[in-house]
Amino acid sequence: MNWKIIFQLSVFGLIMAFGTVSLIPEKIEPLFWLFIFCFCAFVIARVCDRKYFLHGFCVSLVNSIWITAAHIIFYNSYIAHHPDMAQMGDKMPLPAHPRLMMLIMGPVFGCGFGLVLGLFSWIASKIVAKKPAT
Repeated sequence: MNWKIIFQLSVFGLIMAFGTVSLIPEKIEPLFWLFIFCFCAFVIARVCDRKYFLHGFCVSLVNSIWITAAHIIFYNSYIAHHPDMAQMGDKMPLPAHPRLMMLIMGPVFGCGFGLVLGLFSWIASKIVAKKPAT
């Protein structure tokens, strides 16, 4: 496992964590993530020599840590800019604090998106030429 590349690529998640608090609108956020996932998959396929899926999965797990932490810490600002999330929180079956629900659901979403990035990385490994050894 190349933990260096996992943490380097997770910086995109850290940037998105702060960006989604108040700068990036909900409607265009998926476009940012699509670009980030494609770029990360390309880098993983180019730099890593095996376990492409696992590298992509781990990048998304680390991303989920950054994003969950930022959204919990800056909860009031996040909810002010994402009213749909506030409404979704009101409809949750468990009467728990929204920050607790974020803490619980963050890793779940991290695993779900990890499957997507892992698949992207695996597919990219079949397409992209490897970086020549130096």
